[in-house]
Amino acid sequence: MTTSPPSNENRSEKRSNNRSVWTVFLIFLRLGLTSFGGPVAHLGYFREEFVTRRQWLSDRSYADLVALCQFLPGPASSQVGIALGFSRAGYAGALAAWAGFTLPSAIVLILFAIGISSAGNSFSAGALHGLKIVAVAVVAQAVWGMARSLCTDEKRISIMMLATCAVLLMPSVWAQVGVIIVAGISGVALFKPAQLAPHDPLPIQISRRTGSLWLALFFILLILLPLASEAMPGQTLAIVDAFYRAGSLVFGGGHVVLPLLQTEVVPTGWVEEQVFLAGYGATQAMPGPLFTFAAFLGASMTSAPSGWAGGLIALIAIFIPSFLLVVGALPFWEQLRQNLRTQAALSGINASVVGLLLAALYQPVWTSAILSTQDFCLALIAFVALMFWKLPPWLVVMVGGLTGWLLHLI
Repeated sequence: MTTSPPSNENRSEKRSNNRSVWTVFLIFLRLGLTSFGGPVAHLGYFREEFVTRRQWLSDRSYADLVALCQFLPGPASSQVGIALGFSRAGYAGALAAWAGFTLPSAIVLILFAIGISSAGNSFSAGALHGLKIVAVAVVAQAVWGMARSLCTDEKRISIMMLATCAVLLMPSVWAQVGVIIVAGISGVALFKPAQLAPHDPLPIQISRRTGSLWLALFFILLILLPLASEAMPGQTLAIVDAFYRAGSLVFGGGHVVLPLLQTEVVPTGWVEEQVFLAGYGATQAMPGPLFTFAAFLGASMTSAPSGWAGGLIALIAIFIPSFLLVVGALPFWEQLRQNLRTQAALSGINASVVGLLLAALYQPVWTSAILSTQDFCLALIAFVALMFWKLPPWLVVMVGGLTGWLLHLI
C-alpha cells in the first residue's frame, strides 16, 4: 500500500510557516541589537514595529498584552516579545522571538565574563569599581521612575517603606517572597480599583486545557527544583533552581531581579560581589532584556559549570518561567483582567517591588560602591546624566568604567 505525496497546498503551508519563523527571528534579532534603554523603551520599540508598522495587532490588543505581561512575574518586555512571536508562528515563533531579542546581549556578556575571569588581577580594579558606581546611578534611576508611577499615595508609599525595611532586616530569598505575598494581601484590603475600559481581544488562540498544563508545569518546577537540589547536591542543579526561582518571583521588571540574584549567588560564593556589580553595570550598556545579566553570572561562576556552559544554563533557567507563564496565562487573561481583587493585589505587589529595589540600592549596590566622596560625586554625575541629560545608558556605562580606570591610575 502506498501513500500519496503531500499536496502542493500542504507543502506551501509548511514553507510559509518556516518563512514566518525565520521572519520573526530576523525582526527580533534587529530589535535585540538596537533596543537600548530598558524595558519601557523596549515596549515602545515593539509598539512601533508591530502595531504601527506591521499591524500584527491593534493598539488596544497590544495594550492588553502589555498589561498581562506586567501582571505576571518576569521580564515584561521579553514576555511581550514571546507572545508576539507565538501569535505569528506558534511555539517555534515564540522561541525565535526570544532567541533573536536575547542572544546578542547574552553572548557579549558571556564574553565579558570570560574576559574578566581570564584577565584575573590584571583586569583594572578601577574599571570594575567605575562600573559598580554606575550601577548605583542605574538602580537609583529605576527606583525613582518606578516609585513615581507605582507609589502614588501614602498607602503605596507605606507598603514600599515596610517592604524595604523587612528585606533589609531579614536578608533572604524567602523573606522577599513573603514580602510580596503580604503586599498582595494588603493590596486586596486597601485598594478599590475601578472597572477597566472596553478592549480588543488578543489575536492568540490557546485552549484553557493547554494553558492549565503549562501553568501546572510552572508550579511543579518551582516546588520540585529546590527539593531535587537538596536531594541531589550538585552545582548545575542548584544553579537551575536558583535562576528558575529568580525568574519566577520577580515582579516589576528586570531591575528587580538584582536583589534576588544577589542573594542567590554572592553569599553562596558562586560569584564575587565586585564581579556581580561590575557585570550589572555592564548589562546597562547592552541592548535587549536586562535578564541577560543571568548569562554573565552563569559564565562568572567560581566553579564549574562556568564560561559558556554556565552562562547558557543560567540564561535558559531564568527565562523558562516566562515561557510557561505567558503561554499558560493567555487563555485565562480575559476573565482575570476583569477581577477587581486581582487588580488590587497587583497594586500592593507593585509597591512592594519598589521597596525591594530600594533595599537593593542600599545593600549591596551603595554599600559596596560608594566608599569615598569621589565615588559619590561620580555616582551623582552618572545619575544626572541618565535622569536629566537623557544620555543613553551604554554611553554612561562606558564613560563610568573609563573614569574609574583613569582615577585608579592617578
